[in-house]
Amino acid sequence: MNQGRIWTVVKPTVGLPLFLGSVAVIAILVHAALISNTTWFPKYWNGKAAAVTSQVNVG
Repeated sequence: MNQGRIWTVVKPTVGLPLFLGSVAVIAILVHAALISNTTWFPKYWNGKAAAVTSQVNVG
């Protein structure tokens, strides 16, 4: 383990929940930003089909 000595400063019973909690908070913030700043993400979560924006004619 590259950073194994961190557990001599911070107990694993404190450090691991803080680390995992911070990862969860970041994930929630990213999803909230996607929901509030895009028009396609709420449609994606609701299961609506994407609109066709262009077609390629192969001929």
